[in-house]
Amino acid sequence: MTQANLPPRFAAIVVAAGKGLRAGQAVPKQFAMWRGKPVLRHSVESLSNAGASPIVIAIPEGAEEVARAATEGIADIRFVTGADTRQGSVAKALTQISEAEADHVAIHDAARPILPEAVIVRLLSALEKQPGAIPVLPVVDSLSVDDGGTMAGSADRDSLRRVQTPQAFRLNSIKAAHTEWQGELTAGDDAQVLRAWGGTVAHVEGDEALKKLTFSEDFMTELPMLRTGMGYDVHRLVDGEELWLGGIQIDHDKGLSGHSDADVALHAIVDALLGASAQGDIGQHFPPSDPQWKGARSAQFLEHAAKLVAQSGYCIGNIDLTIICEAPKIGPHRDAMRDRIAGLLGIDIGQVSVKATTTERLGFAGRAEGIAAQAIATIIKQ
Repeated sequence: MTQANLPPRFAAIVVAAGKGLRAGQAVPKQFAMWRGKPVLRHSVESLSNAGASPIVIAIPEGAEEVARAATEGIADIRFVTGADTRQGSVAKALTQISEAEADHVAIHDAARPILPEAVIVRLLSALEKQPGAIPVLPVVDSLSVDDGGTMAGSADRDSLRRVQTPQAFRLNSIKAAHTEWQGELTAGDDAQVLRAWGGTVAHVEGDEALKKLTFSEDFMTELPMLRTGMGYDVHRLVDGEELWLGGIQIDHDKGLSGHSDADVALHAIVDALLGASAQGDIGQHFPPSDPQWKGARSAQFLEHAAKLVAQSGYCIGNIDLTIICEAPKIGPHRDAMRDRIAGLLGIDIGQVSVKATTTERLGFAGRAEGIAAQAIATIIKQ
């Protein structure tokens, strides 16, 4: 890859310094649990996975311990105590990022936990032409100007946009804009700070998934949209091959034969995930006719399927895998398989079930000629 084609180096700032009182939680909403994780962790993970480094988080005074717990295991995290205003918190966070580390910076509100990577890509691409970029959505409702409870006029919704975060900027431009900002003024976001400095801000397509958690009802359990997929695979047992099953290598006198490592268990899960998200099957994404997949580890197939699920706006609810064979015995390896599968998918081990059965010595599996696997995957709309 040439220097010109290298992806932009970008850092991120996550504003998490507010009290979040309207959400009605026992702790500030950015640290409250939401869909199995602290609210803050959702977007920080997304930014990290997209390549942001470093990630500076503006937090309330005295909240570093809870913030560290919420982001444990995520690389290159820095904390800064927030200021009295949002722009003050961002200005302090900007001092923690040097231009030797990054060319661009994405500034995000922690209260928007779902952060599609496609939005980040659009924002960074827009910075090739403009010093700032923001994700926006159209206004779909009619607008009324309020005058003491009565309508005093209307506004042209066609020229208006709803603004979201993250907002992306060339690092040197947004630093200069915050340095020159007049402290007695209040800005709703960093795009306003850049415009006041004289910089132009591009619009890119936002995403409805980037909704902000504001009120207590936003934390209420709701019936999510579910989708289910099923996968099945079978491979022949042969002499002279390693046996990979459920993402781990098992000591056995025979191994599975196939173009890749022939891990039938992972292949079945891949097809279940692709089926649930309506994205074809494993053969379409990793055709056996392609020499680059010769001997490839099925772990990368599973990681790819998980990424496609996330990009389609879903998260993985659970995996139920059944392995069909006479030998080897699956019981001693069950928990290792569950742990490996959970790690590849980025989910909790409690979301992965691994079972085994035989065919009472009937058919190819009963004759120990091969191993089959079937899997069911449930995915949930984010």
